[in-house]
Amino acid sequence: MIELKSADLTCPFTTAQKVLSGKWSLMIIFHLKDGPVRFNELLRKFDGLTHASLTKQLKQLETYQLIHREVYHQIPPKVEYSLTDLGKKLFPTINRLTDWGSEYIEHCKTTEASSLG
Repeated sequence: MIELKSADLTCPFTTAQKVLSGKWSLMIIFHLKDGPVRFNELLRKFDGLTHASLTKQLKQLETYQLIHREVYHQIPPKVEYSLTDLGKKLFPTINRLTDWGSEYIEHCKTTEASSLG
């Protein structure tokens, strides 16, 4: 797990990069934007993500206080993950990245089509 050191907290970009550096971090945050999600439901949203990797990534995001883990003491046990207020502040950035990704896909399609013709 990546730890932030005091030197990391001098540059906002470096801090953001380290906090969001996990391979699945942004995708997890994206899938939590609409409200709490249970572990297995979250796992099913990803192709190629293992149980262990999701657990590790969720713990890291929880350590950085971007997500909250709610354990319901019932039978069978129930655990839900949701975004903290700090995690919700990433919505504008996630939305902009999504918009950029859509534009980039269109750019690639246009470039591919023009190179084929």
